[in-house]
Amino acid sequence: MGARRKGRELAVQALYQIELGGESAAETLPAFWERCDAGSRAKEFGAALVNGVREQLPRIDELIGQASEHWRFDRLSRVDLNVLRVATYELLQTTVPTSVVIDEAIEIARRFGTEESSTFVNGVLDHIAAGLGVKETATPFGARSDE
Repeated sequence: MGARRKGRELAVQALYQIELGGESAAETLPAFWERCDAGSRAKEFGAALVNGVREQLPRIDELIGQASEHWRFDRLSRVDLNVLRVATYELLQTTVPTSVVIDEAIEIARRFGTEESSTFVNGVLDHIAAGLGVKETATPFGARSDE
């Protein structure tokens, strides 16, 4: 597993811990990063994601709420919600290709969520990407991508 994938997984775990424990959990984040079994690149990337999500949480949650229109926000699985938060933050940054962000989120949801999590996460992130104007279009078969 690459450092960026591990960092995303750690970010989801850290955000989940904060959500369950409140601000006291946020105060324990340094200990979380120290105890987790990962390289320094993964930890640094994960910490940057957590900080970014926390800084932009109202906007991120608004986008998720709009995209999950048939689900009450408070009924979302905490794991799915935090996977969506990390991925939405990355979509807002537009430094990583949209397809990579969504694929990584699907795999993390598949690993930590329920049987339905990956499909749900895919649908919500696809909707968010379209709304943000960062949804990638497929290149028609046989066409050159540099045209």
